[in-house]
Amino acid sequence: EVQLVESGGGLVQAGGSLRLSCTTSGFSFDDYAIGWFRQAPGKEREGVSCISRSDNSTVYIDSVKGRFTISSDNAKNTVYLQMNGLKPEDTAVYYCAALFTCYYTKPFYGSWGQGTQVTVSS
Repeated sequence: EVQLVESGGGLVQAGGSLRLSCTTSGFSFDDYAIGWFRQAPGKEREGVSCISRSDNSTVYIDSVKGRFTISSDNAKNTVYLQMNGLKPEDTAVYYCAALFTCYYTKPFYGSWGQGTQVTVSS
């Protein structure tokens, strides 16, 4: 069974930091890209960052470049999202997903996890 579990969210003041974790199981970690997405209240889910497991290349949306860093720990089949310089507009539920490539916006296994709430106060 494919499982991706997000953790590490919380409440933080503007300018603070959080590190999100995405722990994976049930599929070959090296064969897929792992993306982080977020959904704020009343808005559509958007891709935030992605890491390609084939060459460890990374992509970020413009609004988080220079503040967020995605990385992976192969031994733990876990992907992290280090978020620094958080802003109130970063407030959202954050989800991770295993993708065929970073060009995809939906998980290859067809369902999303529970996500982890990130709230940034001003």
